[in-house]
Amino acid sequence: MITESSSNYNDLEKMSVNELLHNINKEDQSVPLAIQKAIPQIEALVNAIVPRMKKGGKLFYIGAGTSGRLGVVDASECPPTFGVAFDLVVGIIAGGDGAIRKAVEHAEDDDKQAWIDLKNENIGENDSLIGIAASGRTPYVIGGMEEANKNNILTGCIVCNPDSKMAQVAQYAVEPIVGPEFVTGSTRMKAGTAQKLALNMISTSIMIQLGKVKGNKMIDMQLTNHKLEERAIRMVMDEIPVDRSIAESLLAEHKSVRGATDAYKNRT
Repeated sequence: MITESSSNYNDLEKMSVNELLHNINKEDQSVPLAIQKAIPQIEALVNAIVPRMKKGGKLFYIGAGTSGRLGVVDASECPPTFGVAFDLVVGIIAGGDGAIRKAVEHAEDDDKQAWIDLKNENIGENDSLIGIAASGRTPYVIGGMEEANKNNILTGCIVCNPDSKMAQVAQYAVEPIVGPEFVTGSTRMKAGTAQKLALNMISTSIMIQLGKVKGNKMIDMQLTNHKLEERAIRMVMDEIPVDRSIAESLLAEHKSVRGATDAYKNRT
């Protein structure tokens, strides 16, 4: 497997900090190029997911280790960013939520547990499932995807090895091939970065297609801190001809940029 192949660099412990940083950065520059090559695959996956979500379907991510954590992060950021329900995009990691902080021994080797975890989250035939694994061979993820296929659930995957078992199981495979890691086999590095970029593209483009962005603004974002409250005030003032005090009043009443601007336009 390419993700397990030997690093292009040797004697890392003999490098200065400056050499380490420059060489890591040099390797990282290959990641966006790998993602660019995978855009047609990402496009096909997004185009398959969006109609299902418009009919009420949900999006699930499953993974183990770094891959699972990346899925959980992307899912957890959708509600505050786009104002969607917390169960619209769901991230599941092998070993449960405790594995987000500490590795759970052999959790990724259980090919039956993922489907149990997915059923506990009430996955259904209108939903979509994306398996995430740098290697493309994680039993936990493959087992969940195979059961999802049997239950008429759309399946996709993000993997960093070509011709993997996961890509064979998935209906839509996304394969950013980033090459050997700077530290041999440390897929939290380039492979993890590629997975993060792909997840950003998938969830963001889906949310835009679902109408959660207007112009270039997150009009449904949750106002959970002062920074976001200030951003929302500016967004309201840009969208409708009101001063700051009226923008603040509208947001206090309607709790979102969309709600505030729609209410003002309906009044006038």
